[in-house]
Amino acid sequence: MSKRQHAGKKRKENSLVYTVKEKTELLPFLLEAMSNRSRNSVKSILTRGQVTVDDHIETKHNYPLKPGQTVTILKNKAAIKESILIGMSILYEDDDIIVINKEAGLLSIATEKEKKQTAHHQLMDYVRKENPENRIFVVHRLDKDTSGVMMFAKSEKVKRDLQRNWKDSVKERTYAALVEGQVEKQEGYISSWLRESKTRLMYSSQTKNDGLHAITRYKVIQSNKDFSLLDVQLETGRKNQIRVHMQDLGYPVVGDKKYGSKTNEIGRLGLHAKVLSFNHPTTGQLLLFKADVPKSFLAKSKFVKN
Repeated sequence: MSKRQHAGKKRKENSLVYTVKEKTELLPFLLEAMSNRSRNSVKSILTRGQVTVDDHIETKHNYPLKPGQTVTILKNKAAIKESILIGMSILYEDDDIIVINKEAGLLSIATEKEKKQTAHHQLMDYVRKENPENRIFVVHRLDKDTSGVMMFAKSEKVKRDLQRNWKDSVKERTYAALVEGQVEKQEGYISSWLRESKTRLMYSSQTKNDGLHAITRYKVIQSNKDFSLLDVQLETGRKNQIRVHMQDLGYPVVGDKKYGSKTNEIGRLGLHAKVLSFNHPTTGQLLLFKADVPKSFLAKSKFVKN
């Protein structure tokens, strides 16, 4: 195993980056990579979300590794510094909002099981370093296994303004979706009414007003016989909207077992919020933020000649 040069200087200084040479599981790999640490210490680093495989946080001890994958370990000293956020980076910040790029595997907000290792909690700690009275407010959410651009407000008023005017303020929400199969129609439009079952599963209805109206547009970026990479634009922002609509089309999102996926070739959900553009809640200025499409999405959907 050999440490590999990393492009980002900060990440190079604060992280250990390895390339997987042979099939193994994550915990044994880490134990070998950090042979100077105790087993419990390595387990703690894994549990705290300090380990990234390719482009997602991974905490499972038995996660299978394949040759060519990249494993990044955030050092303990870096993890506890106030300037280091685990599983996310700040794209923009002012007195009213914070925009982040969230990695897959990081919760947006707390759940019954996890209270601290979330984007919201980390940002709350981050702003309170400057002033203990500072707070962070959730404007919208990304699923745990969805990566990409996400915005938070710094006051209750800004949060309310953004949510009340969301439809008019947001000018573009574009996702990259890696789906199963070769999508034949190069551009498409899906419209349905979404309802939630008793088991919290969202599903489509074609009966007008039978649920919340959801509209999704998509365009094929690249594809092969196994996978397609789509640009997906949301005209409405309903729960699990893209995931349900891709299942409706017969091309479920990769890794989305809940909505029909049969594969998990990239070890995560194939959904990434790549563009968020909106009018600033205070100044009215049009802002646009981008997060690069994960390399694994591009690699899987690349056209390969027979």
